[in-house]
Amino acid sequence: MSDRERRVTAGVLIIGDEILSGRTQDTNLRDIARYLGVHGVDLAEARTVPDVLEEIVAALDALRHRYTYVITTGGIGPTHDDITADAVAAAFGVPLIEHPEIIAMMTARWGDELNAARRRMARVPVGGALVKNPVQGPPGFTIGNVFVLAGVPQIMRGMLEDVGPRLEGGRPTVSRTVRVEGSGEGAIAAPLETVAKAHPDLSLGSYPFFTPEGYGSNLVLRGRDPAVLEAVAGELIAVLREAGIERAFEVEAA
Repeated sequence: MSDRERRVTAGVLIIGDEILSGRTQDTNLRDIARYLGVHGVDLAEARTVPDVLEEIVAALDALRHRYTYVITTGGIGPTHDDITADAVAAAFGVPLIEHPEIIAMMTARWGDELNAARRRMARVPVGGALVKNPVQGPPGFTIGNVFVLAGVPQIMRGMLEDVGPRLEGGRPTVSRTVRVEGSGEGAIAAPLETVAKAHPDLSLGSYPFFTPEGYGSNLVLRGRDPAVLEAVAGELIAVLREAGIERAFEVEAA
């Protein structure tokens, strides 16, 4: 079976007006992509939507029917615009309930100060299971192929640790990097395209750099077979040198 046949995919849905307005910089996508790669899951698409129920439902439905898994971040707090749980329940056509385990956690923490706003964070769609939160606050939840996580990066990363064991991933993605110095992307485009077309199951990306010492590109090859990647990295260097680009050599990925 080829890598492509084994491919397990994911979509990420980032929810929140604060991301779209620029008031908050998203770092969760980077962390999720790296985490999924280790588990053999390819992040295939990411969307960012505002705190609008209909838009969240539409994006969630598109992603969950297209990919093996969907991870959402944001919109599960105590305020009126935290409507991710509502949207997920609507997408799956099930009601929301206050999960007794979350209520028990909240009661132990807040006692008589467990108000209506905080109880919003205890709502889980019927049929959902909890995703542990080892940092602080209530857990997230999962239903179907969707994992609903917090938007706060530290809390989201903690929740991811409970997501990983539930993923039926493929072979983990590995990478190798060929560094080209002193040549721009225009010079390396044709050799890179030649190698990319010869190996369609691999991902080849060009990432330019500009430093006081000079300029060039890091050419990153990604795949699931280390032996194949090693061979293709050598092939890429050879093709580059045939094109007159001498300063091309393999480096450790950053």
